[in-house]
Amino acid sequence: MDLARLAEAIDELAAAGPEACSDAATIELLQRQVARLDGYLTAAVAQFDASGAWGADGARSAAAWLAAYCGLANSQARRQVRRGRTMRQLPALAEAWMAGDVTAAHVDALSAVRTCATEQALERDQELLVEQASTLPFGTFRRSLSYWHALADPDGVEEDAESVRTRRDVYLRPSFEGIWLGQMTLDPVSGAIVADELERIERELFEQDWAETRSRLGGDPLAIDLGRTAAQRRADALVEMATRSRTAPANGRRPVPLFSVLVDYETLHGRICELAQGMAVTPGSLVPWLDQAVVERAVFGPDRRVEVGSTTRLFRGATRRAIELRDQRCTHPCCDRPIEQCEVDHVVPYSAGGPTTQENGRLLCGFHNRLRNQRPPPPS
Repeated sequence: MDLARLAEAIDELAAAGPEACSDAATIELLQRQVARLDGYLTAAVAQFDASGAWGADGARSAAAWLAAYCGLANSQARRQVRRGRTMRQLPALAEAWMAGDVTAAHVDALSAVRTCATEQALERDQELLVEQASTLPFGTFRRSLSYWHALADPDGVEEDAESVRTRRDVYLRPSFEGIWLGQMTLDPVSGAIVADELERIERELFEQDWAETRSRLGGDPLAIDLGRTAAQRRADALVEMATRSRTAPANGRRPVPLFSVLVDYETLHGRICELAQGMAVTPGSLVPWLDQAVVERAVFGPDRRVEVGSTTRLFRGATRRAIELRDQRCTHPCCDRPIEQCEVDHVVPYSAGGPTTQENGRLLCGFHNRLRNQRPPPPS
């Protein structure tokens, strides 16, 4: 094998400059070829790992040799060896990676669910999972893989979820300069409760900053014109959370988690259980919250639908909520904004006779909704 030709090709690309390959089609092609090369390199590392040739240089492992002789960080070297071992066990995955259909991120996701309890099921279902990895957006693939893991090892995922909850921790201490330093570790449900409220208050502060700056400048400001950065607003939002907690009235109503149960064909044949942010969680992890949560059931199916009139201009009530639960985020392929930052829009515009139904509705964030409704420029 003449690797000099590969080096020459890379030299030619470098000499041409990045502007020669900066169009969308070429970027996509380059990403695919990089994935292929990464897959081939990892397969070669797997063979090197299995051969034991790294021991001739006194290394304790293939990962140690890679770190010493290839300049990799120890974590990066271990990750590459782990990927190689996964490839040896899952030939369909190896084939897809070296074809450029999947990336290292997909391999890492599959490695994470490969345990003694799931090994046989993973080998059995590898073609299905690789097909999903090749065709689904990565976030959707991760959720699908989480559900596969829950079916392949239901007891194991519940134990993992409980382990995650027991590791919850908050650290907040003053430094010698009087600056408070902190860190927190929360389980998915607790983290979602804290993050949602923090984001809500941060949004309030952003709108205040925007209005104040707009009034001062006499026009729409840029982010750099605002009085606080996003990080500073989050810090102030955390202080505001504590202030509101301290001053809450004695008879105030505590906010409660909302658990949405989706009931359809997939639910009847498997378990669909995820937070509004799209994070798949185990049913057992919701049990401690049931006595303080509101449970919402949504039934999808032609025989049990709840609709407002299809000629209504705006999506409201059960129809709107059904679309929110179905889409969960902006449906534009380049966006992942959550429900609370989205609007429900007609697929076929209302002005063109599109009905106000679940089938003709979709979530779009404000940016992509406005982008979709922009009129094309007049012909020159």
